Amino acid sequence: MPSAKSSGKSKVGGKVKSEDTKSTSRSTRAGLQFPVSRIHRMLRRANVSKRIGSGAPVYLAAVLEYLSAEILELAGNAARDNKKRRINPRHLQLAIRNDEELSKLLGDVIISEGGVVPYINPALLPAKSKKQSLDSQEV
Repeated sequence: MPSAKSSGKSKVGGKVKSEDTKSTSRSTRAGLQFPVSRIHRMLRRANVSKRIGSGAPVYLAAVLEYLSAEILELAGNAARDNKKRRINPRHLQLAIRNDEELSKLLGDVIISEGGVVPYINPALLPAKSKKQSLDSQEV
């Protein structure tokens, strides 16, 4: 007959967790800032597939984090070039359109309040005089 203190169930086998260890998130284990568990949950709810491996959300979180960091770095540089400390949609637009790979990836994307990339067709620019063009060739 079990004693009054015990619940009657024996603790045999299984992992023993010590009280002072805290659980670490999958994002921390992967060394990422983006939420791996949230991405996993979204993949499950989006009915992407019946089964989703444990590495898929980690990989997707890493890719999203890399793309975000790349865009933010280029947009920060564009903001600094315009003597601003805050990134606005115009800086995002300039960063994306001036980068060849990002422009190809986000070619069909319209950024609200982004404006257009400045471009003047060379045929519309004032023509150089012959004297200026000869002087530049004599170097």
